[in-house]
Amino acid sequence: MLIKLKNYLLKKNPIVFIDNESDLIETLEELSLEKIIGIDTEFDWRNTYYPNLSLIQISSNKKIFLIDCLKLNCLLKLKKIFENKKIIKVFHSARSDITVLSCCSDLNFSNCFDIQITEKFLSNEGLKSYAKIVSKYLSLKIDKSETNSNWMRRPFSKSQINYAANDVRFLIQIYKKQKKILEKKCAFSTVRDLVKKEVSLGSQKLHIPRLKKLKFNKKIEKDLFMWRENWAIKKNVPPSYIFKDKHFKKILKIYDENIPKDGIYEILKNEKLAKNLIESLK
Repeated sequence: MLIKLKNYLLKKNPIVFIDNESDLIETLEELSLEKIIGIDTEFDWRNTYYPNLSLIQISSNKKIFLIDCLKLNCLLKLKKIFENKKIIKVFHSARSDITVLSCCSDLNFSNCFDIQITEKFLSNEGLKSYAKIVSKYLSLKIDKSETNSNWMRRPFSKSQINYAANDVRFLIQIYKKQKKILEKKCAFSTVRDLVKKEVSLGSQKLHIPRLKKLKFNKKIEKDLFMWRENWAIKKNVPPSYIFKDKHFKKILKIYDENIPKDGIYEILKNEKLAKNLIESLK
């Protein structure tokens, strides 16, 4: 029988909100002594090339830290924690969070564990949500109503703070339960390798997975793709804001069939961009 979170009677770890340098330094000192932590992020990634990181949540066995990334330049300071090989870092969907964190700073995560990838391996089923995994291992029902809320707005609502804290509150507990199962199956090293692959994929430059999905037969196709990526990076907008995917073939057709380049001006509707593209693809 599922227990609603508000009626959860076990002792809860306190939530510590970090929005100033002195508290951050104290937090880093505490985290450096931990053997295992849980990590999650909240961000906005709708109208930009790079994600806007709002919050980093980190759980230990004793506390839950919510670090305000809009008020603090914290990633360089957290680098020592994230890259510490002696500290186990537990995620739900490591690739997603590491993609966001790696976009915002040059980080090399080590010694990671992913409860989602582990559950996929153990159940031999598809990827499961955090809520479903929490339900399975802890018989708790968590509220996910704030998933799509505005994480760039300040101050956070009480509901947002509880949501953010709960996203890391159970990671370490689930890790311990999954680890026991894996060890009984002699499969811990197998899952560890799967997670390493996820971490590696999350650490890639954003254009690489998109580039791999496309099959380019000609150099000009890759050149056009990279031109759009570079302009999207320069303007910090999604590549589709430079020109939509449906226009990709139209632009290539202009070059393939030696059609006058005026068509590029019509597609891009920006004289500066059109001139730069024509010059770049000469």
